[in-house]
Amino acid sequence: MYQWRKFEFFEEKSAGKASIPSEISGNIQCCSSGRGRIAVGCDDGMVGLLDRGFKLSYAFQAHATSVLFIQQLKQRNFLVTIGEDEQTSPQLSPVCLKVFDLDKMQSEGSSTTGPLCLQILRIFTQQFPEAKITSFLVFEEAPPILLITIGLDTGSIYCIKGDIARERITRFTLQVETAADRSLSSITGLGIRVDGRALQLFAVTPASISLFSLNDQPPKRHTLDQIGCNANAVTMSDRLDLIIGRPEAVYFYEIDGRGPCWAFDGEKKFLGWFRGYLLCVIADQRSSRDMFNIYDLKNRLVAHSMVVGNVSHLLCEWGYIVLIMSDKKVLCIGEKDMESKLDMLFKKNLYTVAINLVQSQQADAAATAEVLRKYADHLYGKQDYDEAMSQYIHTIGHLEPSYVIQKFLDAQRIHNLTNYLEKLHEKGLASKDHTTLLLNCYTKLKDVTKLNKFIKDGDDHGEQKFDVETAIRVCRAAGYHEHALYVAKKAERHEWYLKLLLEDLGSYDEALQYISSLEPDQVGVTVKEYGKILIEHRPAETVETLMRICTDDQESTKRVRKGMHLVMLPSPMDFVKIFVHSPKSLMEFLEKYISKVKDSPAQIEIHNTLLELYLSNSLSFPSISQEYSNEDSDLKVGKFKEIANGSVKENKAKKNTTDKDVKKDKDHLERQQKGLTLLKNAWTSDMEQPLYDVFIAVILCQMNAFKDGLLFLYEKMKLHKEVIACYMQTHDHEGLIASCKKLGDSTQGGDPSLWIDVLNYFGELGEDCSKEVKEVLTYIERDDILPPIVVLQTLSRNPCLTLSVVKDYIARKLELESKLIEEDRKSIEKYQEDTTSMRKEIQDLRTNARIFQLSKCTACTFTLDLPAVHFMCMHSFHLRCLGDNEKECPECAPEYRSILETKKNLEINARDQNLFFQKLKNSKDGFSVIADYFGKGILSKTTVSSPETPQ
Repeated sequence: MYQWRKFEFFEEKSAGKASIPSEISGNIQCCSSGRGRIAVGCDDGMVGLLDRGFKLSYAFQAHATSVLFIQQLKQRNFLVTIGEDEQTSPQLSPVCLKVFDLDKMQSEGSSTTGPLCLQILRIFTQQFPEAKITSFLVFEEAPPILLITIGLDTGSIYCIKGDIARERITRFTLQVETAADRSLSSITGLGIRVDGRALQLFAVTPASISLFSLNDQPPKRHTLDQIGCNANAVTMSDRLDLIIGRPEAVYFYEIDGRGPCWAFDGEKKFLGWFRGYLLCVIADQRSSRDMFNIYDLKNRLVAHSMVVGNVSHLLCEWGYIVLIMSDKKVLCIGEKDMESKLDMLFKKNLYTVAINLVQSQQADAAATAEVLRKYADHLYGKQDYDEAMSQYIHTIGHLEPSYVIQKFLDAQRIHNLTNYLEKLHEKGLASKDHTTLLLNCYTKLKDVTKLNKFIKDGDDHGEQKFDVETAIRVCRAAGYHEHALYVAKKAERHEWYLKLLLEDLGSYDEALQYISSLEPDQVGVTVKEYGKILIEHRPAETVETLMRICTDDQESTKRVRKGMHLVMLPSPMDFVKIFVHSPKSLMEFLEKYISKVKDSPAQIEIHNTLLELYLSNSLSFPSISQEYSNEDSDLKVGKFKEIANGSVKENKAKKNTTDKDVKKDKDHLERQQKGLTLLKNAWTSDMEQPLYDVFIAVILCQMNAFKDGLLFLYEKMKLHKEVIACYMQTHDHEGLIASCKKLGDSTQGGDPSLWIDVLNYFGELGEDCSKEVKEVLTYIERDDILPPIVVLQTLSRNPCLTLSVVKDYIARKLELESKLIEEDRKSIEKYQEDTTSMRKEIQDLRTNARIFQLSKCTACTFTLDLPAVHFMCMHSFHLRCLGDNEKECPECAPEYRSILETKKNLEINARDQNLFFQKLKNSKDGFSVIADYFGKGILSKTTVSSPETPQ
């Protein structure tokens, strides 16, 4: 004890001014704390309740003569007392136990004032003989069940268990000592220990310490030690260990025996326990004074020490230690705040003690870290860098790392800094900058072993304790590519892994293998990002990889169902941008794809892209460009040598240029042929719409002057005039006429007007095209498309054509016209004769009588008799044969009605302008249509009247 440091961690709060109120006149026999007040029992039977300011809340007469023991319950606001009342008979003991409900007061009509007394029990009966009570303890098992233990000077313990208020109790006795000398056998202290469901009772006598297991029936006694102590030198710790004080030491007891022992000299008058501190009132034999000491057993220091007077009671309440003196003075001692205690230790540089103090008092982690920081700063100032760093490491998580890092940035302390950064990463509190700094430390130290350990430390746990991207970047910058690759692969940072392989190591084959091993959804994203590099260096392999990605290849791409979702195949058009510098590879990729996948959703876009590649005039292939550059450089070197030698080999240069042009033209023709094949295969005769954008295809063909493609598209789009326009632009007369033969044949649904455009073309050509014009005239004449005068006017614009070109055509036309004129003249003469005959007949009918000489009925062929009807058409009928229709000749009426119906239809058609213009448009000779309408009187301005209207 004398080697322990002494500190003033406590201070007196009352400053000697507090005392028991004067209203309490009797001597204090017993005290009890709890529920924010102190209850005192006096030798006059009064019980007083004191508040925080040691003022009397109220007092009441609990017993008639004296209060021996008192205890406040914690779970209920009950007060249990043992005292002496008036002895009503010699057989009954005056000592009784009372239970008061402090929440309820006596009714106004009662003779006494105070809290309601719930029960009064006689302690001593015939079965439990009277003895002196030396200790008293109440334990609340489960309200309302109480366990009351009463220690006697005979070495016995009276136990009362049950609901005291309803007197549903059981009594039993526990025998501790049976010695004849009561000074050695009296029960000086009791203690209850709860361990789970086990309930155990400590019993202390001056000569022994015993333990009873109250769960056993009957309870069994177990002797823990053969030494004991006097009254008031017994207490319980917060861990429910029994503590006894003897002159030579303070002993701790657990259920299995004696525990630690602390050698403090002097008679222990009082023992107590307060927040982990041991409280002792010790009689100092040398000075004949009592000392009150507060011990911090964990840190082996005296937290407070002071001289006190004659202490009668030791209590703990309101966070204070309360000492009640025999003269009723009260000493209130409180613990200083943690900051004050630490300042006291810091001033003396007792950092180790401060650390132990905050840890023992379970201070928060931030406060502990602050103490450790100050201790570490102290060690750093003494240049004890290793020990300082060990303390700084304990502050991780609370102290800003930059505070520590800044102190150890010196190159001579890089080992300490490395240690700190490693611990920072182990606890998962490192930032990207910390990872960068640690890896830089490893690279500066060239400590590959530690670098390997740091990089591979997360393998066993399946997680990394550092920022992956930072580690990769630092290792890459320092030239540790293998480490960077390991981290990237372990963390599945595919973009970094491939960046290292492609940009730093140039491992293109390995990169392709790695891409193929990824999940299908990750492969597409990766190829999009790094495809340009792969296409540049490994075009064929990259195209194969893309084929595996975009086609449903189960074996190579491992396409499986993920849960209940099927992996969607990417579109080839998603990867077009990676071929920006390699159109030839793009063409190969798309060709392979469409040859394997026939029903791709993106086939229109694919065909459009392929058409653009096929029809472009030139492709900038990397390989060909490289060949050209190599050849050009060789030529330049050779030319320089030839000039130096005085001879220029022009023939060789011309030959190389010619070879390149031939190769380029051949490639262009092959691609155009592929383009034409694609145009035809993607728009067959049984398709309504093509498998490409027809307008884009037309634009591409026009931009690249691809005549065959344009002809096919125009023909499929039924743009016949555009077809012949293509031939006209290229002056392909043979193809022009052949196309007109195909597209201008009216019998096959063609457009004969195409021959007119062709004739106009030859008429404005300005060169001799007699052969072609003669052939065109043949078809114009065959289908009678144009009048001869128009033909002559059209061809007259070409000065290179002579009359001999159209001589035969004009002769045939004149001959034909002559024949037609002769036929028309004969028809006119015939119609004139018929008209004259009709007019004569009409005149005869009007002026001369008609003689009917028929002797038979036209209908029944019997002899004609009266009554009979004769018609002007020279038909005669019996009246009976006509029936009701006697106004029309049955024989001539159908013909007459037919003529009327025809006339009526003609009149109706005269009002239908659309029909007239349609006939006019579709007819080869519009004049004939108009003449026909005039001839039928349809175009006459005469008012149209119904047949019934009289003329």
